[in-house]
Amino acid sequence: MDSAKKQRVIYITYLIVVLDITWLFLQFSITPYLARRLGFDTIWFGYLQTTVGVFQLIGGPIYGRFADVFGARAALSVSCLASVVYFSLLAVADSPFMLFIHKLPAVFMHVLPGGQMVVADLSATEKRADALGKLGLCFGIGMITGSSLGGTLSTRFGEKFAASFAAVGSFVSFLLVWNFIPKQTKIHTTSESEKKEPSKSVFNLGEITRLMKFPGVGKTFTVKIISGLPTGIFQVMFSIIAINFFQLQAEQNGYLMAYFGIVNMVIQGAVIGRLTSRFPEYSLLLFSIGLSSLVGLAQALMTNVFQFCFIVIPMMFSLSIFNVITDSMLTKSVSPSDTGTMLGLCASVQSLLRTVGPTIGGFLYETYGVPSFGLIQFATNAAVFSLLLATGGRSQPHRP
Repeated sequence: MDSAKKQRVIYITYLIVVLDITWLFLQFSITPYLARRLGFDTIWFGYLQTTVGVFQLIGGPIYGRFADVFGARAALSVSCLASVVYFSLLAVADSPFMLFIHKLPAVFMHVLPGGQMVVADLSATEKRADALGKLGLCFGIGMITGSSLGGTLSTRFGEKFAASFAAVGSFVSFLLVWNFIPKQTKIHTTSESEKKEPSKSVFNLGEITRLMKFPGVGKTFTVKIISGLPTGIFQVMFSIIAINFFQLQAEQNGYLMAYFGIVNMVIQGAVIGRLTSRFPEYSLLLFSIGLSSLVGLAQALMTNVFQFCFIVIPMMFSLSIFNVITDSMLTKSVSPSDTGTMLGLCASVQSLLRTVGPTIGGFLYETYGVPSFGLIQFATNAAVFSLLLATGGRSQPHRP
């Protein structure tokens, strides 16, 4: 593909991601109320959320491998069709059992990692971090649109209509994928193609785990998990914190979520690209971890939602840089034919946090209170920052 066609495919990918995130956040305005009406208490609703995390934790690496083997169009098509089934089942869910069943297609729902693979494959290496950062902008747009649309549709037409609307929207995304995303976005050399030919199995665990043996990958991946864990736990518990600690009503919480989305859009759209073009990725990684440590200290000292609104800006800033830079470094550390598998592994980190987060977060909240989240984030990221600073740039990932 020439540069113009590559850019067009990237823009279409951004649109597909915006739509997917929109339907996802639309669902967030349906499920809690439907679960409460079906008799779920807080514990069982936590089990429901953990179920999604487990499914996506299992599906992430397999989906990434599937994308590498069968190409971008097939991978994104599977995700979009899984979303159609997911929302269709939600529309007909009339019992606790059906509400759990409707989560099953989540194992295949990985439009964001699929979009990251397309962007990573088609963008120039030096511009990859900026291109991946723009997906964060898409996330912010989808977050605001989906939250607003979901509340409006549910209130005026009911939850079943809203879920059906999301199912139709997911099918529109599938049509966009089928008509505008190339079958294959990767550039294979002859030697690479011959090398990959014997191992075409999607469920080949060795092909997935071997990526950890590339120079620097294990180190960066470990940093991604350890440094991201405290923030992930706080995010998982935020709905409880907003209700019990900040004493927010549903409408106020909606405004706060919209504020998150706007801050995220500004950072991802206007800041990340400028930073990645001026500073080395390793320096930005250190900066994001150091800033996250300070944010944790501020969280431990906050007492009200107004203080939190100020903390959100550096929190989103550090989190955005951290996620974009680690994803960029990891995809650059493997060959182009393995970027999908690597991004699938990266997506599994978030799924892992959603799986263990409710259990750890619930224990910390009940035992030590909200300040414990900030103190753990401060201590963990300070330790990671010190270790990375001591080792310098050694063992940084590089393309083989």
